[in-house]
Amino acid sequence: MYEEKIQYFKNAAKNWRRYRQSRSYYWNQITRFISFYMTDTQSVIEIGCATGETLAQVPARRRVGIDFCDELIQQAREAHPSIEFHTMPAEDITLNEKFDVVIMSNLTGYLDDIELVLNQVRKLCHQRTRVIINTYNRLWEPLINVAEWLGIKRKSPEQNWLSMADMRNLLYLTGFETYRTNSNMLLPFNIPIVAPLFNRFVSHLPLMGALSLNDYIFARPMPEDETASDDWRKRYSVSVVIPARNESGNIRQAVQRIPDMGCHTEIIFVEGNSTDDTWDEICRVRDVYQGKRDIKVMKQDGRGKGDAVRKGYDAANGDILMILDADLTVPPEDLPKFYKAIATSRGEFINGVRLVYPMEKGSMRLLNTIGNHFFSSLFSWILETPVKDTLCGTKVMFRDDYVRLARNRDFFGDFDPFGDFDLLFGAYKLNLRIVDLPIRYRERKYGTTNISRFRHGLLLLQMSVFAALKIRFR
Repeated sequence: MYEEKIQYFKNAAKNWRRYRQSRSYYWNQITRFISFYMTDTQSVIEIGCATGETLAQVPARRRVGIDFCDELIQQAREAHPSIEFHTMPAEDITLNEKFDVVIMSNLTGYLDDIELVLNQVRKLCHQRTRVIINTYNRLWEPLINVAEWLGIKRKSPEQNWLSMADMRNLLYLTGFETYRTNSNMLLPFNIPIVAPLFNRFVSHLPLMGALSLNDYIFARPMPEDETASDDWRKRYSVSVVIPARNESGNIRQAVQRIPDMGCHTEIIFVEGNSTDDTWDEICRVRDVYQGKRDIKVMKQDGRGKGDAVRKGYDAANGDILMILDADLTVPPEDLPKFYKAIATSRGEFINGVRLVYPMEKGSMRLLNTIGNHFFSSLFSWILETPVKDTLCGTKVMFRDDYVRLARNRDFFGDFDPFGDFDLLFGAYKLNLRIVDLPIRYRERKYGTTNISRFRHGLLLLQMSVFAALKIRFR
């Protein structure tokens, strides 16, 4: 079987690039989809790279390709001299290097032992590597067999027709966690108007993905069980950013109740044009705790919580960045839960959730609760990730991820006054593992909410449409 496949690809190599060019619409859609989740600061390896077209088009600072067919690799070197290529079987990868992204595009169908190959892939991964796999949806097997019989598609060797569940299980057996799946492309040919309509919009509608041609699986190495030791407890420093507008009565409480986390905890207050004495109170509290807590204070130049968060994050020195709303409806005592979740690699973007535990009476109005449930369902669909609460103020991520997010902020634009969606959308595009963390939501003890249910609800709908066009219907 293995020798037959080698011979097949040797024969196919004679007109491989010409054949691929004639089906460029199909391949370009795959490349475009994968590229969305990559940045030009990452290193990438493609296993089964053939003549290197996909590898040449994805954004990356370093590109490496391997394939077991030497004839294809020779063509790849000639066409893309700036990329490093190796003739190497996926079953015996001898490279001594770790990569940020591993691509396996239309490869698993040809492998005799997928588990063996995934074990080889594991050697190429550091703890934050992303593995992106795409393969045919098994429902298309009869259609593809007919296409090969009619000569529309080149006849292939016998394929593995695995379901998404089969692939997730194989990844699990080899030490990978699947954190996102996607299916798209209903028409693999470029039929003007019709193909863009079906592939960009219809294939992303509920239930239609199950009928699409391409299945995508996103995986990462399983987090090691670090809770058995205490090393993670002092591994990272933390910056807690507190946007505060008309929150004078909560400032001292915030400082008193924020626990020490990691090897150092920094508190950053960003005062947002208050009409009460919030600024004076922040300065008083800073002076009282001088030498006891590391407290920075600053005034906001712009408007909105999102602007305040960005100002605080830009000034932060901690390895881990946290947001704590100054109304203290999310108890500061819960912040160590967020630290543990991210420090032990359970997730890379930890999203607080108020809608799991029963809420304290009076903490959220009924209309707000209904709206939050609606938007959580909508954004979970947009982000292809369970996000039960989009507007909980407490969100946690690594500072180096935030730096990458800020560098790519132009993709979504600076339109989010809350800051929550700027971070959620950015985390999705960076391909981070987003994890919900339930907290008990408390009643506000001082001041009144700055949220307008109807005006801000309309803005959320506008952002939802914008995000859907940028993410699901791209």
